[in-house]
Amino acid sequence: MEPALIGTRLASAAIGPLLRKLLVNEGPGAGLTGRSGKVRLSSLVSFRGEKRTLTEKDVRKLASTLVERSLRGGDSGSTDERPFPADEAEAVTDTLAATLIALGDLDMDDVQAVRLGHLDLARRLRAAAPAPDGLSTDSVLYLESMTEWACLHILDFFTQRSTFVARSLVEQTRGQRELIAKVDEVIRRTPRQDGRDAEFERRYLTHLAKKHGRLTIYGVDLRDAPEKWPLDVAYLSLEATGGPMTLSRMQREYARRVETVFSGNPADGFSETPSAGFPDTATAILRSDPSGGPADQILTRHDKVLLRGTAGSGKTTLIQWLAVSAAREDLADGMAYLRDRIPFVLPLRALTRHGERLPTPDRFLSAVDCPLPAPDGWADRVLAAGRGLVLVDGIDEIPEAERDRARRWLRDLLDAYEGNRWLVTSRPTAVRDDWLAPDGFAELTLSPMSSAAVATFVRRWHRAAGPEAAPYERPLLDALRTTADVAQLATNPLMCGLICALHHGRRGFLPRGRKALYEAALSMLLSRRDRERDMGTPYGIDLGETPQIQLIQRIAYWLTLNGRTAMDRAHAQDVVREAVPAITEAAGYDPGTVFTHLLHRSGLLREPTADTVDFVHRTFQDYLAAKALVDRWDIGVLVRHAADDQWEDVIRMAVGHARPRECAEIFDELLKAADAAPDRRTQLRVLVVAATALTHATEVAPEIRERILARTAEVIPPRGPEEARELASVGRAVLDLLPGPEGLDDEVVEDLVITATHITDDATLPYLAQFTDHSSLGVRSQLMWGWGRFATAPYAEEIIARLDPSDLNFTLVSNNQAAEIARLGLRPERLDLRMSPSLTPDGMAMLREALGEAEIAHVPGTLAPFLSRLPSDNKLGRLTLTSQPTGGLGFLRRLTGLHELAINDAVLSAEDWATVAALDYLSLLDLMAETMRNIPESLRLPQTQTLWVGCFGSPAPLDIIARSFPALRLLVLYGDLEGNVHDLTPLASLTQLRYINGSGFTGAEALAATVEIRP
Repeated sequence: MEPALIGTRLASAAIGPLLRKLLVNEGPGAGLTGRSGKVRLSSLVSFRGEKRTLTEKDVRKLASTLVERSLRGGDSGSTDERPFPADEAEAVTDTLAATLIALGDLDMDDVQAVRLGHLDLARRLRAAAPAPDGLSTDSVLYLESMTEWACLHILDFFTQRSTFVARSLVEQTRGQRELIAKVDEVIRRTPRQDGRDAEFERRYLTHLAKKHGRLTIYGVDLRDAPEKWPLDVAYLSLEATGGPMTLSRMQREYARRVETVFSGNPADGFSETPSAGFPDTATAILRSDPSGGPADQILTRHDKVLLRGTAGSGKTTLIQWLAVSAAREDLADGMAYLRDRIPFVLPLRALTRHGERLPTPDRFLSAVDCPLPAPDGWADRVLAAGRGLVLVDGIDEIPEAERDRARRWLRDLLDAYEGNRWLVTSRPTAVRDDWLAPDGFAELTLSPMSSAAVATFVRRWHRAAGPEAAPYERPLLDALRTTADVAQLATNPLMCGLICALHHGRRGFLPRGRKALYEAALSMLLSRRDRERDMGTPYGIDLGETPQIQLIQRIAYWLTLNGRTAMDRAHAQDVVREAVPAITEAAGYDPGTVFTHLLHRSGLLREPTADTVDFVHRTFQDYLAAKALVDRWDIGVLVRHAADDQWEDVIRMAVGHARPRECAEIFDELLKAADAAPDRRTQLRVLVVAATALTHATEVAPEIRERILARTAEVIPPRGPEEARELASVGRAVLDLLPGPEGLDDEVVEDLVITATHITDDATLPYLAQFTDHSSLGVRSQLMWGWGRFATAPYAEEIIARLDPSDLNFTLVSNNQAAEIARLGLRPERLDLRMSPSLTPDGMAMLREALGEAEIAHVPGTLAPFLSRLPSDNKLGRLTLTSQPTGGLGFLRRLTGLHELAINDAVLSAEDWATVAALDYLSLLDLMAETMRNIPESLRLPQTQTLWVGCFGSPAPLDIIARSFPALRLLVLYGDLEGNVHDLTPLASLTQLRYINGSGFTGAEALAATVEIRP
């Protein structure tokens, strides 16, 4: 049945009065004097609240009448074919009744509902009601149309109420007042020296959009393909995963000390165990647990991020995307947080190319050769107002000796300017774990491209490459699914682009292995590119591949040897000039013209500024530097840099270039370097480089392979999370060296699991399965946190479903994970739902049964309203809201057994406080000090005996605590407590006070500050 036909039948005069039975009429006025302040929909429907006149049975009868009349055409008696199977009539009626009943659950008033519109109101109703169970597609479509037309009549009723117009005027007035306040705040936060700032920002943002708005995808060099793609087309959103949620040994010791404080004293009349602590164990407040998600949205959850990624993983492209997005008015979905942000793109390789000091804000633009002159003091005003988006690219692209200087520069900027957003990028091993953690940076890692992302990239590449590439798209997608060698290489945008181009250029055939792939890519870029485009010889230079490589690798060698990724143009020209006479094929040409040809036609070099030269991608520099080192046989240079992160890929590629005897010598020298290492960390790094280089060797004797792996096994098990992740970089081969859990202490086993969960290979799952019933909570938690790095369903079946759930938080960050929990029928006691764009109300709906059985839950405030849909017999006793609850705390009324509640950093209304006070069994409450300052003066919580107060920038309001918690026995103050003196006189019932000092909870100072005071 067409929706329009249903609408015609439901528009009869008899349907309006029928639907009005659901609703309650109000008296005249704006409805401002009621007890709740706003007249919510729950009080306007006749089967909710105090004005209940219909039972659910009555609503079902009303739904039955609506269905019947829509089928027979109202009073006309006309008939058509049935819009759904006859045997589903009762189920359709029941579902429609449940949908209409959900009207009373919507957290809005009539003005908000009308503003929403009947289609969106219908969607809200369907989301609030139970999902149709087992109905056919025809029945579901029929119900959608019925709900939409019912909502149209309901909204028509609202607009006819005498209170509606008055209420709308009040809402408009309030909205205007809020808008004025927000505009005033924007003006306050964005002071302008004069109109020149605004005009300059317009020009500057336009410049950024043009400069960074196009992207080279290496390998797209066909006749009809553009040399650069618009960033909108080329950009592919990748995932960033949270840092491994592990504790340093100092943090672990501190956690044990705090848990001792939590243990309580049964003689005091209450029992606080570690699991009833903060409220979930002391360790919960110590974990480094940045949440991941789409990489371009990580700054919505963290204002400071250190993002790690391998060569070619898309770090620089992400920075371009953020800069261009901030420069636009029409922001893409999820990017609204960039509105009114001013980007500063700061590639460190360019800022330090001459060894100069890193720039202060007044030199940010000149340091990157921006041609626009900014008004005096403009950058300072932007950053002081907290409007900056500071994008620092490539910590790994400056020498290791200069990185501490870069960190001090960054810290000085952070100390001077608050409220801005900061993103710093690096290769994974360039800086140690927690390098910027003391400065509040979350550490995230760009994930390898998923199979779906690779497929998307391949399709986009072939569209951009033009019609001639189209026949090769499907064969390449098939090869990526069926050929392991190809799939293992296609893990980042750079390699995917090369694979696409080579597959096309070789008419569907691909080289095997990384070295062969690069050799083919160089051949394509250096000779075939101009030939296939009929470019001729625009500079009069006709050189083959080999002489061009010999010349360009001299530049790569100089850059790598000096720890740089860019050099002066004049210096690069000198390097080529000195080399040309020795290259037979080039000796007859003018060296300056040869350099110009290499710069403009090789496809490998570029000019990021007028006076500098670098490689189009760092990977090509590493590859050619390795070739130069092998050609010159500078093995001593290789070995001296074996522990330098900038040389890791160079050494691996050198092994790939070397002949068997040369390869054996390199490995022998690397083992000697490991023996001579001054410390274990250096030894581990050298051995890891040697082990990972094995896969690059074209031929290596079995005894050499065995020696390398045997020496690597000597540093197993790893000591601490940093070593564990370093070891994981060896890849699949290290799995065979890792021991099982037998006979090892918990900390060692935890480090083994960290290593294994960072090796994203299917072979990892059987190894990890050995640890699923381990007694250590830390070990099982690592297994839970590793879920996001693997395919969701297989990991869920082999690991998650087999985990010992004792005291374990089941941490979920996506709808896919929620679906697996539901599919496997898991009912964990503890659920920890993380704020993530990948976890939505749809995921919550799939978790309904699991949440109903859970006793402990951590839930983002944005998803908290879903808890109102839990069954009345839910077991939830301990709840942590990890962000501001959306729509208030009314849903808590559903949680009748709640006895512990923690709310992080929220503003509560008087109605919210009344809801909290009405929780009869709420014995423990955990709040921020600032949250408590608006507790209504008359409010009392006599049931609460334990109170945790977070003092971060605000002291505990003891007067309010004494007034509002008359039966308080234990008060725990945590956070920044230095210098705070508390007068405990008003707290007559208090028997224990505990201080937990320190906001970072790391280091000896925090340990020493943990005290217990008994008044």
